[in-house]
Amino acid sequence: MEIKVEADSNHVHEQNLPLLQDKDLPEIERKTLIQRAISQTFQSTAHLANLLPTGTVLAFQLLAPIFSNQGNCDPVSRSMTAGLLALCSLSCFLMSFTDSFRDKNGNVFYGFASIRGLWIIDGSATISPEFAAKYRIRFVDFVHAFMSILVFAAVALFDQNVVNCFYPLPSQEAQEVLTSLPVGIGVICSMLFIVFPTQRNGIGFPLSAK
Repeated sequence: MEIKVEADSNHVHEQNLPLLQDKDLPEIERKTLIQRAISQTFQSTAHLANLLPTGTVLAFQLLAPIFSNQGNCDPVSRSMTAGLLALCSLSCFLMSFTDSFRDKNGNVFYGFASIRGLWIIDGSATISPEFAAKYRIRFVDFVHAFMSILVFAAVALFDQNVVNCFYPLPSQEAQEVLTSLPVGIGVICSMLFIVFPTQRNGIGFPLSAK
């Protein structure tokens, strides 16, 4: 009889064990979903950052937590964060009109594209009008500049410090917009960058081998 009671006790213990494990499953699955969402956010931000000038993205990622006080904004820090967003957006717009070239010695020169051609920023090189005309400003440059601003806006919306600064307590509808809008902007702009690729190698972008 004692053996039977011990066997029944072990049987009851084996039946209760899966129940205890099942209670832990939702917690584990919830943590996994959160980790996936965080990982997807970082991947999306990194992908979009590749479409923007490197210096602008680094400056934003460095200064955004400081200016926004890590999302706990007062009127002063909110104004500073808004100014940072405006300056970074302007930088993305202007950098879309920059280009570079290499001379015979391999030296790299940067300039701004204009109606007449390329204008060397520091004036350290002199180029012929025919060569400068190859870098003349085009309509697609304005398209890239506008898309760069949209991409930077998507990157900014992925930053929780910026979002908490301007929307500390968003409603459920606003939270859905703040979550889905940067993803939509990123997908559409990425497709447009593929369809209309830029031929420029401006400031903050990878240099051409030529």
